[in-house]
Amino acid sequence: MGLTTPECGSVLAIDAGNSKTDVAVVTADGEVLATARGGGFRPPAVGVAAAMDALADPVTRALSDAGLPAASHVSACLANADLPVEEEQLATALHARAWGTSVQVRNDTFAILRAGVAEPRGVAVVCGAGINCVGMRPDGRTARFPAIGRISGDWGGGWGLAEEALWYAARAEDGRGEPTALSRTLPAHFNLPSMYALIEALHLEHVEHNRRHELTPVLFETAAQGDPIARSIVHRLAEEVATMATVALTRLDLLTEQTPVLLGGSVLTAGHTQLNDTIQDLLSSRAPKADVRVVTASPVLGAALLGLDRLGAGVGVGAQERARAYWERRD
Repeated sequence: MGLTTPECGSVLAIDAGNSKTDVAVVTADGEVLATARGGGFRPPAVGVAAAMDALADPVTRALSDAGLPAASHVSACLANADLPVEEEQLATALHARAWGTSVQVRNDTFAILRAGVAEPRGVAVVCGAGINCVGMRPDGRTARFPAIGRISGDWGGGWGLAEEALWYAARAEDGRGEPTALSRTLPAHFNLPSMYALIEALHLEHVEHNRRHELTPVLFETAAQGDPIARSIVHRLAEEVATMATVALTRLDLLTEQTPVLLGGSVLTAGHTQLNDTIQDLLSSRAPKADVRVVTASPVLGAALLGLDRLGAGVGVGAQERARAYWERRD
């Protein structure tokens, strides 16, 4: 049996994204005692206190099911923890909840990275609603970007791709830009006859704002059919991914070492052939030692492994393998 008291060592692992939160209680030997799922974690929208209140539901259920009043360590990988000052603010809020003796908060991209590697060493680029990149070494060194949108130099992400596709399609229809099939395929997705009709529907919110993300798969489908404009947008995303990964590898002095480069998030794990092949080709020339992989492991596993690293139990005692086996069975 695994360890069942916080004094013996346990991790409360939290992977909190914008749409859902996964929580697990894991012993120092890698046994998963309990898991729970909750809603999204959105401090910028609701405030830190309300976000913590929402987090309390899955955390309380997981700790109760594990038979623990608290864990010895909280390993929290949180969306919207984009800057160190935000990580500190959220760590303080977690400390106040007394869910664990110690707390470490990281951006949720670190969870995807750690879930995909056998040791805390590598680079991950994540492209879902937004885009981000982080890297780490076992000695604690990290590389990261602010990743808060265009003001921090970002381009890409599902929302950004949809906006870019709309821009090209609108200009193609009214004559300001080059012709593209996007001017037909984007409005057709909503059963509308033209880009003008789609622009009106989006502006007047006859099509809900949050449905714009549905246009990203349409962009990739149009690119796969050979449309030059759509393909150029996909190529630009591949350039962004390769650039972020190369910069992170360079910052960590890993450019000349065999190093995992992990691709995660809904856009990069969807199997878009042009995108993935172009990323591979670009990294082959810019970072020949990069071992490019797509990560499908659950991010909460990464949060758990980061916690085990902190306890000193993640390597050499089978804890990592035991935790991985649990989520592999679930997946």
